[in-house]
Amino acid sequence: MNLTSWLPQLVIPINLAGTLLVVAFLFFLIRWRKFAALLTLLAVTWVVGWSLPGVSLWAGGYLEQRYPHISIDRIPEAQAIIVLGGNTANNRTNWFEELDPNNTLSRVDYAASLYSAGKAPQVIVSGAALDGGMSEAQMMARSLEQLNVPSNKILLEPESQNTRENALFSINKLRTNSITKVLLVTSALHMPRSMATFENRGIEVIPAPVAPQIVLPERSDVDLWVPSWRTLHASRSIIKEYVGLIVYWARGWI
Repeated sequence: MNLTSWLPQLVIPINLAGTLLVVAFLFFLIRWRKFAALLTLLAVTWVVGWSLPGVSLWAGGYLEQRYPHISIDRIPEAQAIIVLGGNTANNRTNWFEELDPNNTLSRVDYAASLYSAGKAPQVIVSGAALDGGMSEAQMMARSLEQLNVPSNKILLEPESQNTRENALFSINKLRTNSITKVLLVTSALHMPRSMATFENRGIEVIPAPVAPQIVLPERSDVDLWVPSWRTLHASRSIIKEYVGLIVYWARGWI
């Protein structure tokens, strides 16, 4: 497991809190009780903080609004649509509601809508097989075909295992096909890191994020400052993006 995928797992609230509590217990045994108490307080604060809807709205909402979602009719035309693999928060339309399989909006759904609206004549799907089976690119291609995108209008990039490789391998395919202007489709939360990775590589990239997910439902009993297990579980996606931005910056990838 590389640094980019290892760090988010470490700082996931439950994981980090558990680690801090174990270390706190060890310090307690050697009578460093003030330090043990501090670590315990940090563990509890980290978990409770990320379980609050208000924290997700602030931290995740900031990333989602970096590249605001706009209506399809306002999106300019390009030579191709690039769709990055992934399913932020299981593609639920709203972060704070239970998952309804009949009410989801995936990156593939949105890309198909862009294609149907004539925003680009072909679609590139990018993503490897992270579990050793069928690649994300192949699965997305199948879904696009079911959404009436012709198979001969779909290009596969099935090798990339992270956002940086999405950019490197997709851009190689773009250059091979003389494509210089693309629409980039991914979740609103993932778009800042994606755009930063794709930019300055000789290709004009236009952000086309899926509708934001970290918004309060119109009719909602969600209390911003009451802990929620669903919010805590979903927070790993926000944490992953911030860690990814820091790691990509530190390694000179963005």
